[in-house]
Amino acid sequence: MKRLQNLDVLRFLLASIVVFYHVPMLCRNQGLPFFSDAPIFNRGKEAVYMFFVLSGFLIIRLIYLAKQRDVFSIKKFYIRRILRIFPLYYLIVTFGLLFYYVILPFFKIPYENNYNLFEGILLSVFFLPNVFRELYMPGGILEVLWSIGIEEQFYIIIAPLLFFIKKNRVLKTLVILTLVYFVVFHLDVLYYLEKFRLVYFLLFSGGIVAILEEKKKLEFLKTSFVIPLFITVTTLLYFITDVIVFNTVWLNNLIIMVLFSLCIHTLAHNNFGVAIKNKTLNYFGEISYGIYMYHVIVLNAVVFIFLKVDTINIFNDTITILLIYMLTFALTLLIAHFSYTYFETYFLKLKNKFRE
Repeated sequence: MKRLQNLDVLRFLLASIVVFYHVPMLCRNQGLPFFSDAPIFNRGKEAVYMFFVLSGFLIIRLIYLAKQRDVFSIKKFYIRRILRIFPLYYLIVTFGLLFYYVILPFFKIPYENNYNLFEGILLSVFFLPNVFRELYMPGGILEVLWSIGIEEQFYIIIAPLLFFIKKNRVLKTLVILTLVYFVVFHLDVLYYLEKFRLVYFLLFSGGIVAILEEKKKLEFLKTSFVIPLFITVTTLLYFITDVIVFNTVWLNNLIIMVLFSLCIHTLAHNNFGVAIKNKTLNYFGEISYGIYMYHVIVLNAVVFIFLKVDTINIFNDTITILLIYMLTFALTLLIAHFSYTYFETYFLKLKNKFRE
């Protein structure tokens, strides 16, 4: 299947926003200089939410197109997802548990693990890191895995659901499911859905837009340059300002759901007539999974070094902040590159045997 344009660059930008979010957070907790006054430094959760919409857009599109050709296989679908997600996910789970139970005690760095190790392993292994995070806050390296849990839970739901639905009813079913779940999600009596961030409606909404595009129902969005420009600028404003952010949870989630879906459609289907072909940026997008998974480990190491060498008395606050960002980004990209090249690629090559 042809790779959609611009989405790899989007992945890299979203992963970068997550890094922007976590750097000042850890620096503040450890007493290092930090800067987080600009809205872009507080949009980490929203960047992950856009990742969710993007995943729904791509995964549901893939399943829908396979169903139209009557070749969709649940077995092949899950094998491909396993080969993409499992190796790095379980590597980070293993390292994270070792980090907080073995490495930190070895260096005599105080950290309290307020959960039973066996329970933590179970919650992580069976893709409930979002529950693990909310119940125990087990540390940043493990907490960042919450989003991978949501993705895996979505895969478990979406494949059998779409497999058994007739192909001419997929869109209608998804629309109804999304609307009903969106309402249910925001009911006070089911507060745990929000508590554990079970925002499946975001993934469903991305899929709805993908199917609408395949059905040629979104051609009106391409009739004028003004429409894609408005969608993209509005999305940008959401990340760099507080103009479109509302305190009402359901309204904010509705805006995110619609805006992010339309923005991804705009970028993917080249409504601007412009494709970002920079090889470096596109490659960073390819390794964005690694960037997301490794950045907290790298950040912990960088902050540890800065605390040990007493850089506060060597550099001023501005230089310290810039150095922490530069080192965190550079080392994260380097590790993600080596991980992709020498670890993840082995499993990714196996995926080709299970394409529909």
